[in-house]
Amino acid sequence: MSDSFFGYAGQFLRVDLSAGEISAQPISPDFAAKWLGGTGFGAKVLSDEVPAGVAWDHPQNRVIVASGPLGATKVSGTGTFSVVFKGPMTNMAGASQASGFLGAFLKFAGFDGVVVQGAASDWCYLFIHDGQAELHDARHLVGMDTWEVEDAIAQELGVRPSRISVYSIGLAGENQVRYAALVGDKGHVAAHNGIGAVLGAKKLKAIVVSRGSQQVAISDVEHVEEGANQLRDHAKTKLAGGLIYKYGTGGQLPGLYATGMLPIKNYTTNVFPLYNSLSGQTLRETFETHPHPCWACNMHVKMVKITEGPNAGFESEEPELEGLNGWGSQIGNSDLEGVIVLQDLTDRLGLDLNESTWTVGWLMECVEKGIITHADLDGIELTWGNVPAVEALLHKIARREGCGNWLAEGVMRASAKIGGEAPNLGVYTLKGASPREHDHRARWYELLDTCLSNTSTIEASFGMPPDLQGYPKLTDPFSPEQVSTVNAVTGGWRQFEDCLGICRFCSANPMAVLEAVNGVTGWQLGVADALTIGQRVINQLRIFNFRHGLDPKLEAPSPRYQSTPQDGPAQGRAFSENFEWMKRNYWQKMGWDTETGKPLPETLERLGLGELVAELY
Repeated sequence: MSDSFFGYAGQFLRVDLSAGEISAQPISPDFAAKWLGGTGFGAKVLSDEVPAGVAWDHPQNRVIVASGPLGATKVSGTGTFSVVFKGPMTNMAGASQASGFLGAFLKFAGFDGVVVQGAASDWCYLFIHDGQAELHDARHLVGMDTWEVEDAIAQELGVRPSRISVYSIGLAGENQVRYAALVGDKGHVAAHNGIGAVLGAKKLKAIVVSRGSQQVAISDVEHVEEGANQLRDHAKTKLAGGLIYKYGTGGQLPGLYATGMLPIKNYTTNVFPLYNSLSGQTLRETFETHPHPCWACNMHVKMVKITEGPNAGFESEEPELEGLNGWGSQIGNSDLEGVIVLQDLTDRLGLDLNESTWTVGWLMECVEKGIITHADLDGIELTWGNVPAVEALLHKIARREGCGNWLAEGVMRASAKIGGEAPNLGVYTLKGASPREHDHRARWYELLDTCLSNTSTIEASFGMPPDLQGYPKLTDPFSPEQVSTVNAVTGGWRQFEDCLGICRFCSANPMAVLEAVNGVTGWQLGVADALTIGQRVINQLRIFNFRHGLDPKLEAPSPRYQSTPQDGPAQGRAFSENFEWMKRNYWQKMGWDTETGKPLPETLERLGLGELVAELY
């Protein structure tokens, strides 16, 4: 056991599945100060240990699961963890976060993170507890969905489910669906870039952490509590005007519709009169709910129960905004009960909701236009809003059965297989992954960010007010100069957050976040310090991606993704006409070469990454 220091357990857990060996590796205060935790730890380990030529499904690929200095504190939402790996959707770096309890329980077990390498000879799960860990046989868990796995492992270990955090892969991960997810704590998901497929290739069915007795050393309890109180008050009254606190993330749905950001029928329109039937407000007024909080959470996350009709008694975690969007308006469905059922099935099968919903919406449009027939879908009559047909299709995808085998490749690859007009109808980036479930044509900062991100999802957008750095606020969301500049000058804050072990919905007040971090660690970080740490992570991941074949020409949206809305609030706003200029302006302000997108030597030197200059130049 290594010595801990303020905010840290002081060690990683190393798991070699090929050799069946587990060991502890100390981390130094200097390493923690430079890379902070979460995505930062993961970016550094991934870059150091996964050389060019290692495929996403190769045993030499790494999966790094890590908390951060806020993990397991009294600050709301600090059960969050980050998972970093090379993923199958882009064949480059993936980084995703999930809340719940695993991040906090890792710290209580005496570890800041876990590094998994190799591949097991047969299915196993990792059990971490009281400063130690072992691999258990998981052959009996194969075929179980993610909720069933949680219950089975709790029973097997003889513990109350509340005393362990279980994150597992479903059938999708077992069958290496490219967009398979890692799902745990009954409804929390790390998804982007196919982490479930990577774990499936390693035959690691689950990661299980028992709540231990070790405590997180805190430098200044009073300052931590002050930061926590400020964050709670901000979430309650200022985050989305208090809508998220009151109604969950789905409370934002009417606002998305009003601004043209609600995805509707695969971007074919921005008009959906029944949008309000899908809102968080309607959900909580219609169904029975009860609390389902994460570690130390103040955000009123709920479980939802259907009390009437054919699904009476059905209970699941309340759909988040992207679930309401994706299994609602995106597929032409206004039945909220159907959304609940589909999101639950997606999680249980272990599928990334975003890629799943873009795939299904694309298919529905292709069927409507005669590009794909019902026979191509093994007889499934996939029409707009047809929830039972979607259920049947998801089962096929998770099992790679029939048409599910090529649909398991995601929108970009599936549309390329069909050919003709099909690739022009899909919503995806040319690197291979689809975006979050919004209509980014009315949200240019996120469309730009998604295309240029190094993690397959957002990396730099709308993280902090630019005026905290002395820059003008974003006043025109359709200004190419403002959007690309603000993304660049605040770029780094989102990655800083993802290093901390805190939920983004609980960290929306940057100054309060810094107060809490400094209170825990005893440091004196300011806004500029935080941005530097985040930019270091971004640049480290970018170097990794260049090493693994990044072509900057593919940092671009598909034709449909960058199409101009033909109706609705963003009608006529043409992102495509401005994209190339915005990309180069962003690169320039990030300190990258404006022709190649490569970080300049002086940028890498400034960020303490000078050893990487020779690799690029």
